[in-house]
Amino acid sequence: MIALLEKPGRLDRIAMGLSGLCLVHCIATAVLLGLLASAGGVLGSPLIHETGLVLAMLFATIALGRGAVAHGFILPIATGALGLGVMAGALTMPEGSDVLYTMAGVGLLALGHRLNCIAHE
Repeated sequence: MIALLEKPGRLDRIAMGLSGLCLVHCIATAVLLGLLASAGGVLGSPLIHETGLVLAMLFATIALGRGAVAHGFILPIATGALGLGVMAGALTMPEGSDVLYTMAGVGLLALGHRLNCIAHE
């Protein structure tokens, strides 16, 4: 874990990768729900979404917070926080409309991590 924190931007890149996996999960869930109703029960489980949000919050807090301290720019952390808020809000929405909001939140969070990487350069 310490090795992850040594190089600036490494944790942001990992977090962006996780954001991409979340996006793939959202799209795969929507497609699989349409094709196989039984598979949707597993992939659409609230536990998966809640765990993913907790992981996203953990990575964002460490990576974006550390970046804000190192480079002093607030835009990456503000963008990432907005994305996390949209993702959290999507958990409260009815099934179906939550996918679009989750994907928008993931995109905003990934943008925050990318801005953090750019600020480190």
